[in-house]
Amino acid sequence: MLKSKYIGLLFLVLAILMACQYPSPVTPSGDMPQKKRDSVNYLMERHYTLNSNFEVTSDSLMLQQLPLVDVLPVFKGERLVVAEFMIQAADSVDSVWVKVARDQETMGWIHEKELLEKVVPVDSVSQFIHFFSNSHTIAFFVILGFFGIWYIHRAIRRQKLQLIWLNDIDSVFPTVLSWLVATAATLYASIQHFVPGTWEQFYYNPSLNPFSLPFILSLFMFNIWGIILVGLATLDDLFHQTHIEAACFYLLGLMSCCIFLYLFFTFTTYYYLGYPCLLVYAVWSFNRIKHASRYKFSCGNCGAKIKNKGVCPHCGAVNE
Repeated sequence: MLKSKYIGLLFLVLAILMACQYPSPVTPSGDMPQKKRDSVNYLMERHYTLNSNFEVTSDSLMLQQLPLVDVLPVFKGERLVVAEFMIQAADSVDSVWVKVARDQETMGWIHEKELLEKVVPVDSVSQFIHFFSNSHTIAFFVILGFFGIWYIHRAIRRQKLQLIWLNDIDSVFPTVLSWLVATAATLYASIQHFVPGTWEQFYYNPSLNPFSLPFILSLFMFNIWGIILVGLATLDDLFHQTHIEAACFYLLGLMSCCIFLYLFFTFTTYYYLGYPCLLVYAVWSFNRIKHASRYKFSCGNCGAKIKNKGVCPHCGAVNE
């Protein structure tokens, strides 16, 4: 009986691991043209293929003419389409060459590694991933987080402002939002660490539909949608309970908190510390949500939550 349980658990783990990968296409050997078959093979090996569209992100990109007699420059913001692949086994720099074209007159060859470093897919989801993953963007978020914590600390010393974890608003949504951010960061780092090919495939062929993605990417996308929906609910609760100045301070603190959680769980997951930390944070968040509601009434005029009947501290209306 015990062996059966272990065998069942083993099959479950294997099923989850297999579900973390994109399925490989089955290509008929006889009916499919050679060029199309090569295109499918490149899609599974390199996650992009013939006719893939890219946008140049570097200041310029030099395309070689074959034989090597001239170069054609393309510039930042211009779009390229993949036209052909070529393998040069004797090339010590990069054996894979890619032919790209801007238009009928401007086309040439470039090393695949150099190409992928200086372009981004034209899909808006891919471009957002590229922007968010950029090292300069990470540095910006770190600076924003420290600035937000410092600025709010000074403000709290002058007056009692509402702040997540300290003097929170009467809503479960900020805590749920922070937990979703921590979970999304842990999932993102797990994908990058264990199945980087799955993330690369998603980067070149993104989808916002969680039901069309492998299991772990589906969980990640559900978290992203949850962050968006809970974020909107947080804004609604916040502006019903506080005035505009206090709401802006609270949002700055909430952003700093989420940035810190994203960075913390992203980096600690690479060393396997993120998983127990996420479990502890989930238990703490659940207990906080369980004891969150301190307000039994809401104002009939403005909708703000109040502890007792009487004069609303937000709009001055009398509630009986």
